[in-house]
Amino acid sequence: MAELFTVMPPGEAFAAVARGCSPIARTEIVPLRTALGRVLASDVAASETLPAFARSTMDGYAVRAADTHGASEQSPAYLRLVDDVPTAVVPRRPIGPREAARIHTGAMIPPGADAVVMVEDTNLHPVPVGDAEVEILAAAAPGENVLTVGEDIRAGACAVPAGRRLRAADLGGFAALGITRVQVAAQPRVAILSTGDEVVPASAAPGPAQVRDVNATTIAAIVERAGGVAVAHGIAADSTLMLERTARAALDDADALVISAGSSVSVRDLTAEAIGALGAPGVLVHGIAIKPGKPTVLARCGGKPVVGLPGNPASALVVAWRIVRPLVRVLAGERIDDDGLGDERELAAVLDVAVPSRPGREDYVPCTLARDGAGHLRATPVFGASNLIFTLVRADALIAIPFDRSGVAAGETVRVIVP
Repeated sequence: MAELFTVMPPGEAFAAVARGCSPIARTEIVPLRTALGRVLASDVAASETLPAFARSTMDGYAVRAADTHGASEQSPAYLRLVDDVPTAVVPRRPIGPREAARIHTGAMIPPGADAVVMVEDTNLHPVPVGDAEVEILAAAAPGENVLTVGEDIRAGACAVPAGRRLRAADLGGFAALGITRVQVAAQPRVAILSTGDEVVPASAAPGPAQVRDVNATTIAAIVERAGGVAVAHGIAADSTLMLERTARAALDDADALVISAGSSVSVRDLTAEAIGALGAPGVLVHGIAIKPGKPTVLARCGGKPVVGLPGNPASALVVAWRIVRPLVRVLAGERIDDDGLGDERELAAVLDVAVPSRPGREDYVPCTLARDGAGHLRATPVFGASNLIFTLVRADALIAIPFDRSGVAAGETVRVIVP
């Protein structure tokens, strides 16, 4: 029986396969409405300065800040009202000494004014000559409640850098600059191949000693959530020749390949041998220090990453999240941490039940999450074998036990991940 190589920490294992993988060169131009979650292919510079004019952030009165010095409810300052500036209107006149203009949120600041006093800090009084004067009940500092020209961004500055997975705020920034189409990285194509004589498609009725293919569906979901395109290549029989032939065709059709099952040390497990024949340098890692998912194969064949996952559904899903997900992001040109972590929803929770572990490996334990009477988030482990998919179905998150811990005691605060 073949032996696993010395297992490698997951972060190091990920780096070993990722460092030689270049982002795919294909790009495409998409409208903003479809750009959310895509990876920006090149830096986008601002074509104009924003704001283009100084404007108010409050309803109130545009003033010269010096005219409000020392103003308070006990000792108000009195300014003559000389204009009313609604939005989308250029002020009719500048503001002189001891003068003020009524102004609305978003309206242009009149020349001469350098601050806005909130309407809540004022009173408006008529005077005998028919004008009105504003009673200022609080002093304003220069620039208070004012957006200055270029305070948001200056023309020529980098608005959004390449490698950013675009968020709602990024799309809003593009819209503010009048950019309605952006160049993004093409979505990496990831071929997914299942193996095993006992595995049948999810749509089939399994016969005696057969099981449905769970992993093709869960891996595809991880790939697509990471921004890739999952390309199904079916199920390969337990034959080195057939597996190698099918895997080669799948890899030729994609930017990466994920094979599930056949990664352990059984004489029937052929994945590592088949992967090794797909191209140089071949297998880089066979065994990573993670539970579940230790018998994972990581390779780079002809510049493309290849991952051999365990067949157990929970193991395959955890390793797909830990390794395949960040590989998809690397191929899309996204800037990520060297160890592949990050970009997941992390929470802190109090552990209800002690969880054993072993130093020298990362453990991911399914758990449910609930708030107690005091509002604290609590994590309750869901224990189950790695070949049981419903262990994860019943869970809300994964308890992440660090590489150097020998278990976590009940009552400790733990890091939980919602993949």
